[in-house]
Amino acid sequence: MTTNHEQSDDVRHEKYVLDTESGAEMARLMRQDQLVTQGMGGIFPEKIDLEGVHEILDLACGPGGWVIETAFAYPETHVVGVDISEKMITYAQAQAQVQHLPNASFQVMNILQPLAFPDASFDLVNERFIVGFMQRQRWPQLIQESLRVLRPGGILRFTEVEPGFSNKAAFEKACWTILQAMRQNGLGFSPNGLHFSIFPMLPRFFREAGVEDVAKLAHVVEFSTGTEARDGFYYDFVNGFLALEPFIEKSGLLTLAEWRALAQQGLAEMLEEDFCAVWMLLTVWGRKPTNL
Repeated sequence: MTTNHEQSDDVRHEKYVLDTESGAEMARLMRQDQLVTQGMGGIFPEKIDLEGVHEILDLACGPGGWVIETAFAYPETHVVGVDISEKMITYAQAQAQVQHLPNASFQVMNILQPLAFPDASFDLVNERFIVGFMQRQRWPQLIQESLRVLRPGGILRFTEVEPGFSNKAAFEKACWTILQAMRQNGLGFSPNGLHFSIFPMLPRFFREAGVEDVAKLAHVVEFSTGTEARDGFYYDFVNGFLALEPFIEKSGLLTLAEWRALAQQGLAEMLEEDFCAVWMLLTVWGRKPTNL
C-alpha cells in the first residue's frame, strides 16, 4: 500500500521529459522565454482588456520571466507564478527581489494536482508551453481547475507551440523524433506524431468547459539565418537536444549514438546560410461565465 506522500511523489515526477531541477534547463528556459515574448510582440499582444484584472496566476512559470515582465508592466497588479521546480521558483523569487517587484510572488506547486488556491482567487489565469509535459487526458482537468480559481467573468489564457517547421532535413527529423517520443509518452494529440496537434484542441477544450467569448490569435516566430532570433534559438536547440538524450534513448526510436549524430547534423544545418525555420504559436482566451 502506498501512502499519500508516496502517491504525491509519483505524480510529481510523472511524464516530465526534462529535469525540472537542472540549472542548464533553467538557463535554457530563461532565454527561450525572452525569445518567445519578443517574437509574440509582448506579454499581451492580443490586446486583452485588463480593466478589473488585479490578481494574475501564471501556471508552470519556470524561472518566472513572464511573471516578472507582467509585474513590471502592471505595477498595480499582483502576479503569482507557480512551478514544480524548487530551483526555478527560488531563482524567480530572487529576481523579483532584485528588481524591486513586490507585486510578483512565486510558489512551488504541481499543476498536475489540484491548485492550492481557494475558489475565485484570480482575475486572469495564464499558461504558456505546457504541451511538452501535459498528458493528453489531463487537459480538461487542468482547464476545469483553472476555471475554479478564476473569479466569475475572469480571463483564461493559454498559449501553445508547434515547433519543427524548417527547410532542412536533419533539423526537421530531429524535431520529428522528439515529437514521436513525446507521443509515445502520452503527450500531444497527433495521430502520427508529426506535430503536437494542440492548436485544434485548445479552442474545443475551452468551449467544452463552458468558457465564453473564446478568441484566438496566431503568431509566427522566425529564426531563419539572418534573423535576430536565430542565435538565441540555436543555443536553445543545442541545450534542448543535449537534455533530451536520455528521453530519446529510452523511447527506442534511435540509439544514443544515432540521436547524437542526427542532433549534430541538425544543429549544423541551423548555421547554414539558407536555413529557414519558424515556430507557430497560438493564444486562446475567453471568459469564465458569471454563473459558473
